[in-house]
Amino acid sequence: MTAIETRAEAADEPAAEAAAEAVAEPLSPAQWLKRHPNVIRAVSVIAFFIFWEFAARGMNPLFMSYPSAIYSAAIEIIESGDLGSAMIESAVPLFIGLAISIVGGILIGVLIAQFWVVEYILDPFLNALYAIPRVALVPLIILWAGLETGGKVTILVSIAIFPVIFNTYSGIKDVRGSLLEIGRAYCATSLQMFVRIVIPAAIPYIMAGVRLSVGLAIIGMVVAEFFTAISGLGGLIVKYANSFATAKLFVPVIMIAVLGVALTELVQFLERRFSRWRILERERF
Repeated sequence: MTAIETRAEAADEPAAEAAAEAVAEPLSPAQWLKRHPNVIRAVSVIAFFIFWEFAARGMNPLFMSYPSAIYSAAIEIIESGDLGSAMIESAVPLFIGLAISIVGGILIGVLIAQFWVVEYILDPFLNALYAIPRVALVPLIILWAGLETGGKVTILVSIAIFPVIFNTYSGIKDVRGSLLEIGRAYCATSLQMFVRIVIPAAIPYIMAGVRLSVGLAIIGMVVAEFFTAISGLGGLIVKYANSFATAKLFVPVIMIAVLGVALTELVQFLERRFSRWRILERERF
């Protein structure tokens, strides 16, 4: 063995020992919980339902129900087929409207961020429509688009599209000039800089807008089902509220909440996939 190899091995030994110690070092309870956030979430949800179960048992069943009674009511609604058909009726306008809101919102946000003429033309209309309560427009939307899927999708899009537009615009405008200067230094074309620099830098803003849009889309879905043809999960809420079936009333409400959580988790998963560099950057500190 040469002297150089001996010195190299000697230099590698402290690094290897430090790495082994870092791997072997046990995590504190706080560090372990930080790395397993779903444990905290599960415990908090279980604790909430336990508190709800015992706190609500002494209340008037017309005004409040408790989880075990809601579970029994859910079994009854599922066996009758009402819940499944209501979820299908709600899913169609929800996903159509959400797709239009996301795709249309990103396109409009890109246009007003990249072209100043388009920004100046659309800016007053976007601000005016965003300021108007959408519930005030529901009668007009019903007259124009009808009571069925078209009307529901229109109401939903009118509520859910604006966060995507404004966040996409902010994300593109917030791209650091130093990144663009690097692109120009490498003689990148405008299209290359837009695709390889601007869009990746704006993805966190866009995904934040999509997360907001998901919640507003679910609100828009329920509002549309209240005001148009009474169907879907919103229709079940109206039906059970009119008959004072409080335990059954909570079933579609909880399903709407579960749907919102699931869609939000899906958006966060996609955000982690599309912007891994931000996660790595955050973990450095």
